Amino acid sequence: APIPTYVLGANDQDTVHYFPDVSGCELAENITYLGRRGVFSGASGLQIAYLSGTESQHEPALAYSFSSKDVTELTTSLLSTPKFRGVDILLTSPWPRDVGNFGNSPGEIDPKKCGSALISNLAASLKPRYHFAALEKTYYERVPYRNHTVLQEAPQHVSRFIALADVGNTSKKKYLYAFSIVPMSLMDPAELVKQPQDVTENPYRKLRKEAHKAKTLVCDCDELSLLFPEQEEPACQFFFDLNKSQGKKRPSDGKGGGNSQPKQPKKPPQPTGPCWFCLASPEVEKHLVVSVGTHCYLALAKGGLLPDHVLILPVGHYQSVVDLPAEVVEEVTKYKSALKEFFRSQVKRYVLFERNYKSQHLQLQVIPLPLNLCTAEDIKGAFITQAQEQQIDLLEIPEHSDIKQVAQPGAPYFYVELDTGEKLFHRIRKSFPLQFGR
Repeated sequence: APIPTYVLGANDQDTVHYFPDVSGCELAENITYLGRRGVFSGASGLQIAYLSGTESQHEPALAYSFSSKDVTELTTSLLSTPKFRGVDILLTSPWPRDVGNFGNSPGEIDPKKCGSALISNLAASLKPRYHFAALEKTYYERVPYRNHTVLQEAPQHVSRFIALADVGNTSKKKYLYAFSIVPMSLMDPAELVKQPQDVTENPYRKLRKEAHKAKTLVCDCDELSLLFPEQEEPACQFFFDLNKSQGKKRPSDGKGGGNSQPKQPKKPPQPTGPCWFCLASPEVEKHLVVSVGTHCYLALAKGGLLPDHVLILPVGHYQSVVDLPAEVVEEVTKYKSALKEFFRSQVKRYVLFERNYKSQHLQLQVIPLPLNLCTAEDIKGAFITQAQEQQIDLLEIPEHSDIKQVAQPGAPYFYVELDTGEKLFHRIRKSFPLQFGR
């Protein structure tokens, strides 16, 4: 493709084979499959949420479908972000159910019959400024709707729903939509919440009330089960494990029916040759080791940029963060938290980076910097400026997103993380300057 193009996944079984990795992948040069669900943020700062496939009534959902669990996990990851106000853009295939309520007619399409209630709930929660869908293969631009209740809640930005037709349709219905948008994070709050004259009530409010009543009923039933424990049935829960790759079955916990046994932790892959960073290797320079945990260890950098330049490394042989199992990721997170607390006691902040390119063992480089010399924005700006000078496309990842949502196992990349949680990412396609991070 002549420009970077991002696409959603399959909507039926016949097209599943075109999308080999449910967590997203590069299909061709400049054409990227976003993945099953998640949030994408480009260099401009736009926050784009996406959900691939059609609604499923079954768990687990088929490869071309999404379930209520997918919607819940996507919503939870965003709503847990401090000061969350909404997303700039939402991309789905199905229309949201009842999108035509209070608005202009969608013509021959009846959203009450063809729309997805899960998409309606997703749109109501994420409050996208623009919501695009194209499954019904017709063009429809709904008038804007409110995301707040007049006189009861503080004014919020409006949302616009745009449905697009299929490319090259014989009826010549609109399949492209060009528009100019400033990221919500960069807008003046007063300008953001301005209400256009044709704004309507929120079309999903009734659905949300019905869902709330159903949830209340479920809670009441749970309370009854506490009164009658002898009639207890297996609990139905939602699991939120954003560190796991999406689309894979969850391991059994060994409880409940069936003869399943708890799965043993997967052993790390073995190095093909001598490795300078495997802790059990005779090549490792143990005099540099500062702390050893169960799955990770901390070491001083050989030839560090500063005296307290340190590395977080896995004890086992893993090439990148993307390859780490959950228990190792958890310990890496603990080390990062401990380092943040330690450096703050010295009136410093840190910047962390990983270069998964021409390296066989994961090294998270952690470099402290005095608080009075630079802000997190200064550090981020320095990386972006240097990247632009070297024609490196360094993109910002939302704080709540995991690097596993944007990077594939085995694919080279460069990754930066500030102690504020802000992240930058570059997918390496050809060559990359080895000393860029330093």
